[in-house]
Amino acid sequence: MSHHRLRTRARTGAGALVALAVVGAALLPTTASASVSAHHHHHGDQLAEVRTIGNLYGTKAVYEPFQDEDDYHNPPSGYEPVLLEHVSRHGSRLLSSKKYDDLLWQLWQIAHTSAGLTPLGEQLGADLQEIIAVHEQLGYGSLSTRGAAEQQGIAERAVERMESLFDDAEDDERPIRIVSSGVDRAVESADNFVIGLQEADDDLAELIQPQVADLDLLYFHDTDPAYLAYEESAQLAAVHDELEQLPVIASTARDVVSRLFTADFIARIDAGEFDLVDSGKGKTHLRTVVDVASYLSELYVIAPGMDQDAAIDMTPYLTDEDAATFAYLSDAADFYDKGPAFAGSDVTYRMAHVLVDAFLDHVEAVAAGQETAAADFRFAHAEEMIPLAALLELPGSTVQQPAGELFDYASNPWRGAQVAPMAANLQWDVFQNSHGRTIVRMLYNEQETAFPSDCTPISSGSYFYAASELTRCLADKR
Repeated sequence: MSHHRLRTRARTGAGALVALAVVGAALLPTTASASVSAHHHHHGDQLAEVRTIGNLYGTKAVYEPFQDEDDYHNPPSGYEPVLLEHVSRHGSRLLSSKKYDDLLWQLWQIAHTSAGLTPLGEQLGADLQEIIAVHEQLGYGSLSTRGAAEQQGIAERAVERMESLFDDAEDDERPIRIVSSGVDRAVESADNFVIGLQEADDDLAELIQPQVADLDLLYFHDTDPAYLAYEESAQLAAVHDELEQLPVIASTARDVVSRLFTADFIARIDAGEFDLVDSGKGKTHLRTVVDVASYLSELYVIAPGMDQDAAIDMTPYLTDEDAATFAYLSDAADFYDKGPAFAGSDVTYRMAHVLVDAFLDHVEAVAAGQETAAADFRFAHAEEMIPLAALLELPGSTVQQPAGELFDYASNPWRGAQVAPMAANLQWDVFQNSHGRTIVRMLYNEQETAFPSDCTPISSGSYFYAASELTRCLADKR
């Protein structure tokens, strides 16, 4: 083998400002890892810094492994790798459709022709043109070059970590299965993951089966009836309204826009002169100052994932404080839309049981001597990874929000950049000894992670769990 490393009543008024006063906590490393289990290992300063900065980008944060592979614990003596179960979000991507870039470009052109731009606003025009050009070249919704590299890197590290599994698979001709949601960016992620597998070991090519699509397994947010009803519920609509009406959102938006446009032009926006519609799907409007700033933040968060395709720096347009405010708004929306959400309800994450089923089915089969595949690699979306994290009580996804208390960083550890950055992944490494005893270790974003507290490891403080114990303790998550 050759290896190449590479919505309820919430606090309002002053209370809402208190909820947002802790937005700055997103910048602190202590907050980034506030909910990591007692088994959490210290990481290098570089990884911690990447994760800290990532909090400004929410779930659009680019991917870096959360633990150095040299720090993993070895399985007990006598155990050899026999199976790898994996699911990943797609890698870093471009904007999903022609929308924010197009609307801001329309507004910029109007401001430009009517002398409504500040010097910083004038600079924005070239960056908008560059963003649009990259999208027209690569395609909206496509993986960026960085996104492809993220998936390739995860694959290479998986082969390196489980080297003897793949060596044995070659000897025994055990297949490697590839499944995606069928959506373009997931399909591209799977394709690039396969490239990474073959870069790590070109002999694996003969074992890799053709990619297949499974919507029910990897796009379940679009097929689960209870969740679809929740998406349209008055409860969810109300909490979104609460978030959007927080005073700090409006004040931050005005700060952002005042640096780009003249006071006269902003007055025209405030007067309701503009109702711009995107020229893509035609479903998004730009009417208000908050629209302008929030769309700009959408470009801010997507830009780092495009850094290998174009030299676009959106940081001049949002201060860290601006970015943290919009990251909070994004995190809160994702928390309620598909994360732990409201206390007493599991509608946002119960549907992820299909993935737990799939993982456990294969682990149980290999324990019984019935599994033929060496690995299952699956490619999905944030809408799957976030519910899965909540269902498995993974770090950051353990706290629901009580009715009457709006999500905030002070009381809740959920952070989009930690729970589901681009290429977020969950991997179960499965090992077996000569007596047929099977044990499992979980990696979450390539960090050794404890199973839920109801699960007991093979020894105190260990990351390894008997397969039979997982069958027992995860029974209510199937």
